[in-house]
Amino acid sequence: MSQDNDLFADAARQLLADQCTPAVVRAIESGGRDAPEATALWAQLESTGLADALLSEDDGGAGLGLSQAFGVLEQCGAHALPLPLAETMLARALLARAGVARPAGSIALARGDTTADGGLRCALVRGGRVAQSVLVQAGDAWHLLAVGGAQAAPQALALDAALAWSADAVRAAPVVAVDVAPDLRTLQAAVLAPQMAGALAHVFQRTLQYANERQQFGRPIGKFQAIQHQLAVMSEHVFAARMAAQLGCSGAGVQPDRLRVATAKARCSEAALAVAELAHSIHGAIGFTEEYDLQLFTRRLHAWRQSAGSESYWHDVAGQALLAHRGLTLDMVRRITDVESTL
Repeated sequence: MSQDNDLFADAARQLLADQCTPAVVRAIESGGRDAPEATALWAQLESTGLADALLSEDDGGAGLGLSQAFGVLEQCGAHALPLPLAETMLARALLARAGVARPAGSIALARGDTTADGGLRCALVRGGRVAQSVLVQAGDAWHLLAVGGAQAAPQALALDAALAWSADAVRAAPVVAVDVAPDLRTLQAAVLAPQMAGALAHVFQRTLQYANERQQFGRPIGKFQAIQHQLAVMSEHVFAARMAAQLGCSGAGVQPDRLRVATAKARCSEAALAVAELAHSIHGAIGFTEEYDLQLFTRRLHAWRQSAGSESYWHDVAGQALLAHRGLTLDMVRRITDVESTL
């Protein structure tokens, strides 16, 4: 990672450590976009320029690509950011490329279906309770819709929602000519993987600290071989997932390589299940309590594992690419992993 990229990651780390505390996360999960904490935190994110980091300098941004924004995305996951900053960064870049005016506030990304009367329905919008707008892909068309004009229904995760817009609202909304090759699922997975990597690292560090502090039979539980083995397995998953997430963000601009994204999202989703399970095993009953902060991260890991395709979906993508590949399997592996070091 270059020095300039470090500056953006450091800025995100410092801001989120100060402003995105567990208390703030809980307040936003409870109150949604109308929570004062949500307004204040988003204002802080806007003031740093992070939301516009993927825009070109001519459009008022920093001109970063996904690879250069990796550290920022990782910090979003490491602090359980309850606002869709990563999705907003990507959506604003897509809107700028399409020549569509960017709305104020945060923007979620979602897939939708056209209803019989010409409306749009999104069964699941990650961050739908806290976003101001949604960039929806419905078939070959993309629509920029205000959340305030939608009918909303709750989803399992507190920040998510099912949203539906009337035909009149869809007709009045801008149609966006998105010209990037990957579909929405690939774009979402590309920015989800680094957030998962950040959350995985946080869960591991928290669990390691707990194991070194929790006393049993007169010594820390981290001294017991069984716990050490579990921590070692966690560490392997965490660092492998981070490396894979870096691969998924490699490349120029905001257009990721689909096969690298498949590698990233599949590996991070695999790690999410294993790391969350081991973390709760080591913590015991306290890790499942609402008052304990661990669940803020493990809940997200379980939700993100299924978002934009689970590991089985991306395994299929990689498998199909391998079957279609002519030549040595090693050549395909090299194509995925041999990238210029910009991270």
